[in-house]
Amino acid sequence: MGRILALGILGTLACAKIRVPVVSKVPKVPRVPKVPRVPRVPLVLIALLISSFAEARQGGSITGTITTTAKGAAPVRVTIDQKICGNELPDEAIVVDAQGHLANAVVILTGVKRAAAGDTVVMNEKCRFGPRVQLARPNANVRTTSKDPVLHTTQAQTENGRTIFNVALPVPGLNISKPIGAAGTVRLNCNTHPWMRGWVIVTDDVAAISAADGKFTLDNIPPGTYELRVWHEALKGAPQKVTVAAGQPTTLNIQLK
Repeated sequence: MGRILALGILGTLACAKIRVPVVSKVPKVPRVPKVPRVPRVPLVLIALLISSFAEARQGGSITGTITTTAKGAAPVRVTIDQKICGNELPDEAIVVDAQGHLANAVVILTGVKRAAAGDTVVMNEKCRFGPRVQLARPNANVRTTSKDPVLHTTQAQTENGRTIFNVALPVPGLNISKPIGAAGTVRLNCNTHPWMRGWVIVTDDVAAISAADGKFTLDNIPPGTYELRVWHEALKGAPQKVTVAAGQPTTLNIQLK
């Protein structure tokens, strides 16, 4: 009886269907599109591009020579403190050599801003102001001093004669600083010695003073076209247009009359 029951159970199991769970399909991973190759840039082209960019950022320069046909004046006769000053002094209103090269002319490039380098110091020495012509930035302090054992004064005046400051220097070695004021031309006088004269050109434009050989240089000028003006205490010259190219010098010959 037991065997018959066991055979019946086995037969039932054999006839039954065993269901296997269906595994869902794995979705396909989309293909990543190929990245296009970047074309190679020749090294020569890269170098040219870098060079062009650097040149565009590089400034040019203006160099030149100031000349004149004018002649220097006769020496100035000294009328006071001859033991310190001497009997006569050179008239430095026009300082020119035998070839006509003019010193102490101020070349100003309008519109290119740059502060004057260094301090402006007015020295009274042997009854003369030195240097004769200087540059200063607007509202900068100007220091005046003396090496002479006589009374000097340093009086600074605007072009219309207004006094900016007037200080006394009774002993050598005394230093006094005063603000120079706004942009413009400042004349220096000594109330004790009337022949003494000096000039301070107050500007924040690029400027230079011609040397004894008449030469001047304006460096690091951005490319462009500018107006160039020349100032001199006794001579005149017309303003002119100047074009500066990147990395290139512009050479000028300027005559004052």
